[in-house]
Amino acid sequence: MNDLSGMAGPRQAALLAAAAEPMPEVPLIQLKSAGVVLIYGCDEHAIEAGKLLEEYLDVTVLMTAPTARIPLPRNDSPGAGFPGAGFPGAGFPVAMGVIRSAKGHLGAFEMTVDDFALPEQFPNDALSFGPSHDGARSQCDIILDLSGKVALFSAGDLRDGYLRADPGDQVGLLDAVLKARDLIGTFDKPRYISFTEQLCAHSRSKKSGCTRCLDLCPACAISSAGDRVAIDPNICAGCGQCAAVCPTGAASYTVPPSDALMRKLRTLLLTFDRAGGEGAIVLVHDEPHGAPLIAALAQLGEGLPAQVLPFAVNEITQVGLETIAAAFVFGAAAVRFLLRGRTRHDVSGLSGTMALAEPILAGLGFGLGRVSAIETDDPDTLGSALRAIPTMEPAPRPASFLPMGGDKQGVLRLVLRELHRVAPAPADVLALPERAPFGALEVAEGCTLCLACVSACPTGALSDNAEQPMLRFTEVACIQCGLCKATCPEKVITLKAQLDFRPETKSARILKAEQPFCCIRCGKPFGVRSTIERVTAKLAGKHWMYKDSPQRLDLIKMCDDCRVAFVTEENFDPYVPARPAVRTTDDYLRERDGPMKSSEEET
Repeated sequence: MNDLSGMAGPRQAALLAAAAEPMPEVPLIQLKSAGVVLIYGCDEHAIEAGKLLEEYLDVTVLMTAPTARIPLPRNDSPGAGFPGAGFPGAGFPVAMGVIRSAKGHLGAFEMTVDDFALPEQFPNDALSFGPSHDGARSQCDIILDLSGKVALFSAGDLRDGYLRADPGDQVGLLDAVLKARDLIGTFDKPRYISFTEQLCAHSRSKKSGCTRCLDLCPACAISSAGDRVAIDPNICAGCGQCAAVCPTGAASYTVPPSDALMRKLRTLLLTFDRAGGEGAIVLVHDEPHGAPLIAALAQLGEGLPAQVLPFAVNEITQVGLETIAAAFVFGAAAVRFLLRGRTRHDVSGLSGTMALAEPILAGLGFGLGRVSAIETDDPDTLGSALRAIPTMEPAPRPASFLPMGGDKQGVLRLVLRELHRVAPAPADVLALPERAPFGALEVAEGCTLCLACVSACPTGALSDNAEQPMLRFTEVACIQCGLCKATCPEKVITLKAQLDFRPETKSARILKAEQPFCCIRCGKPFGVRSTIERVTAKLAGKHWMYKDSPQRLDLIKMCDDCRVAFVTEENFDPYVPARPAVRTTDDYLRERDGPMKSSEEET
């Protein structure tokens, strides 16, 4: 790499300017814990952990079928957690069982336990258990898992109130005990995700559409809730992957919001450029992992290369395509993400975002290798990876627009248009990987213009025409959720992932249009001509209802109002007996007076 030590001044100026950029306040929620802890163990280590915690918390121990009797201290306690689990001679309640399922969070855990059994006391003060049964239920505020089994929760390290340690690791066990001891009281937690359910494109009419957030959430904080998804802020661990991939902006990150993050990035890069810096490489990192690594590299190694600008975020996986694109719009030459060597949770969301950014940047003339990750826990490895980045040229005409507003889709489209404008070799249409949130759709032969797809489209990308049977499509509004394809009864819709920068994508274009069929009785237009003619041709002389009476086919050629009137007049309903003639007052009078008149005439 070139010697760029003279750019330490521009980098320092850029970092100071970015640090001064105001950030909005983070919304908070509260978790309350009364200190009821369940210690889930398999041997005497669970009892020892209970002894350490009983002075601070309300302890219950659940053993998984211990293989030997466990000596117990002499102490009486009513216990907590499982009703009836306390017994004379124990300092805290002890029971036997295997947790079948667990849900909840700090202050509100719920468990279902199988093989649940209460203890029996023997003269030698050793513990054994009585008859067992399945389906016992319990609640607690904290779970200390010393069972040595698979974690009770996916990404268990991210679940507030759930602590796990290997029972054979004394240091790890003691660390978990100390953490559990402090989990009593009221705790503030960021509300990481702001969710606007009206924008969610998850489902319509029991047809599945967008599932991007459901597929990525490592903490299982997101669940399907009919046409929308539901995000539990108490369980959410703040990885931000749902917000990064949400195509409509229904889920948005708050620590900080993406537009505030882009403004900070803008300040960083523009200040670096104005101070004389060249070829900026943005190193995105989090504070718990990245900051110590960068500090160690500065203290014990050569430090960061002068053109590398560290950019701290709450979670690496919160960064979406709009932030990556904005970095190149504001003059970055490359972006690197600093990940842990052993990640705490799945980062496939970030991998997908980088995989989406690469073809866009390559198609606009930036070339490949502009965006990638560095996975390491070693500062020397980090320094070597950064120094190995080849020299890359930034956009020849960087922009300086100011990202504003909470409309993620609008901000993303704006950033991509600016990226296209400043790109070295812009192309109008870019092919993208499957499931990209941009694209078109194609309608094959066989579309009957039923317009079911229009009703299902959550963004208004598909629309009709009140004056004529017509299907229209606005590409700039399409998020490729697939609801139209899933809803189409004829299965003639195909999605095509692409990014089209041409201005005509902002306007609705006609995918299919036909002439309406006019009612043969009143002349009012209704239905689609081809559909009416096709149905008539299939029924004429074939269906029993129309075989003996060709006049009945006229029903299909009438609007709703005329059809009802015609059926009534012609008495066409085959399931209703013939209606009697309408009776008038004269008919009743004639029946009443008829016999009387006949007698008078005889006289």
